[in-house]
Parts: sequence; structure tokens; C-alpha cells
Amino acid sequence: MKDFSNSKNSINRRQAIGSTGALFAGLCVSPLAQAIKPITRASRSPLKLSLAAYSMRKYLPDTRRNPKAEGEMDMLGFVDYAATLGVEGAELTSYFMPSPLTDPEKNALKLRAHVLGLDISGGAIGNNFTYNPGSEEGLAQMRYTREWIDHYADIGTPVIRVFGGKPPSSFSEKKAVQNIITNMRIACDYAGDKGVVLAMENHDFLIDIGRMLPIIEAIDSPWFGVCFDSGNIAPTSNPYKELARIAPYSVNAQIKVEIPVNGKKEHTDLARIINILKNANYRGYVTLEYESSEDPYKAIPKYLKKLRGLISLHHT
Repeated sequence: MKDFSNSKNSINRRQAIGSTGALFAGLCVSPLAQAIKPITRASRSPLKLSLAAYSMRKYLPDTRRNPKAEGEMDMLGFVDYAATLGVEGAELTSYFMPSPLTDPEKNALKLRAHVLGLDISGGAIGNNFTYNPGSEEGLAQMRYTREWIDHYADIGTPVIRVFGGKPPSSFSEKKAVQNIITNMRIACDYAGDKGVVLAMENHDFLIDIGRMLPIIEAIDSPWFGVCFDSGNIAPTSNPYKELARIAPYSVNAQIKVEIPVNGKKEHTDLARIINILKNANYRGYVTLEYESSEDPYKAIPKYLKKLRGLISLHHT
């Protein structure tokens, strides 16, 4: 097996926004704001396969928890590995990269992907938008989000998957939802100025699709959409039905090999997931985000083969 170890040798839609503090000044969220509509696509461009860096988290350094962490593989090594799998893209993750991320490090990733014939299909961050806009925590989260929008824009990443987050226990559901809407609108304005789409994932507080949909419908930015995550669903007997509700708004799709049915993990019906995306006229990357117990080096190639077969059926 090739060594992918960490090595020094692997190496305007709206007016621009000023300082982070000014982001929140005078902003109000109107219930009358134009709602986002399901995305319409005239093209018949094919679905493409990507691999999420999170799939290799066992081997990557978690710099979010320890800035000095080292792993068996760095992000360049992950890009190298993805290129051996026959995928068209690779999705990066902020908390497996150094912080601050330097220009030479960003340029090295951009160059490596291009030379290997890979798109940087997307990027992921670990934000929490449930905090009050303008609060110390809210400002810190917006600074973090803007920082990584900048980094991903520099790398040439078209879409970033972002979270609603997990609210403090003292917050009501209504307050948390309102905060997510406000913060997401601000972040989308900034992302739009950088030419990057923000894809809000059904994750944490938003695994309840009934809670997520009103947030989706309240954000009218063309730089906003949904990250369809096939494995993050609140307990229900029919998770596929719930996923079909967000598919029409999706600009990114994360595929997991297990899905919760009544809160218990079962093997994902991958054909059914691809069909949900097909029926929603989704286009773009289908990204495998492997989280199961089998060793990723053994499991990932098998699941990519299954997904590629299903995607090719989708194109016939």
C-alpha cells in the first residue's frame, strides 16, 4: 500500500461587509423575507464522486482539539489517497488542517489536487450559529466562519458545508432557530462576496427536518443551500421520506453507509438515496463520508464502487 503519511515533502450580491462587529449592527430578521425555492436545474450534467476527508479522521490530526496534533496522514496525503480511488473530487475539512493556514499551505493543496486531476469538491467547518448575534460567542463563531470562507475561497472551493450548531441548554428552540437564520444570512452575504456557496447540513440541532425547513425557507440568498447528509436524521421509521424533503434544496450531498431507522443504525439503501437525489434533479458531487467501524482503507473502495455503479445507472 502506498505511504500517505504526514511528511514535510507531501506537502456581489450585496455590498461588502466591514468588521465582524459591524455585521450585526441594525440587522433584523423579517418573517416576510422572500423564501428560498427548490433549486431548478436545466442541465443533465452527471453526478460525480468525491471522498470526504472526515472519512480518514482516524489518521488525520485533529487540530481543532490540539493545534499541535500530528497524524499518520496530513491533508496533502489525503488528497494523494483520494486520487488513487478513481474519484473526481476530494472534500477538505478545516479541523484537520493547520490554523492559521498559510498561503503556501493553501497553494500546495490547490496545486496537488490539480496535478492529480482532482477537484476540491467542497470544504467543511465546525461552526455553531445558535449563539446570539453580537454576543462574544456569536462574534467568535462569525470570525471563525469568515476565516475559513477566505481560506476555502483561496483554494478554489465552490461550496462549504456548515452547521446550524447545538444551542446552549438555556436557549428555547425558537431563539436558537432565529439565531441560526440571522447568523446564516450574515455569513451568506460574506460568502457571496467571495464566490462561495454555504450548504447548511442536517446535523446536531437540525437533524429534525421539520425544524430545519423553516430555516431553509427563511434564507433567500443565492449563495445558500442545503448539505444533504444521508446519515443525520432524528428518530423516525422512514428516514428516506425525511431526506426527500430537503433534497430539492441541496447543493451538496454527503452519503453515509449507515442510516438511523427509529434511532437504530441500519445499512443504508444506497440505491434509494441516489434515487431521492435523482428525483430532486440534484447535480454535482455525491461525497462518501465514511463513519462506520470497518477500517476505512478496506471499506471505502468497496462503497465507492457501489456508488459509482448506482450513479452510472442514474445516467442511463
